[in-house]
Amino acid sequence: MTPKTFEARCLRLPAATKVVQWEGTSVFKVGGKMFALSGGYTAESGGYMFKVSDMAYGMLIEHGLARPAPYLARAKWVQLVGNNALPDAELTAYLVQAHALIVAKLSKKLRKELGLASPQAGPA
Repeated sequence: MTPKTFEARCLRLPAATKVVQWEGTSVFKVGGKMFALSGGYTAESGGYMFKVSDMAYGMLIEHGLARPAPYLARAKWVQLVGNNALPDAELTAYLVQAHALIVAKLSKKLRKELGLASPQAGPA
């Protein structure tokens, strides 16, 4: 997946925003909380980074498609070994899941303000 497509897929998700931080890294957020990263320092050290479920964390690392994300591994974030480590459709599904995992942790009040009244994911 190209960086431009990755950005488009992230920003297509409800209430998603983008800010540029940390050496030009594109940080995708929902409700002020990060769910995915691309470019900048992530490009220098490998591929895209995003939040995953506990099961996906173990599976992606075990299959050699990703590694624990620097500084974010304890929160179950992965960094792909390369931007093309996953087919586009599969990476898109992981981005949807990353977004949903963060939405589920937002307060009910904030979800309502953002038009995300009910979380889209189960417990992480």
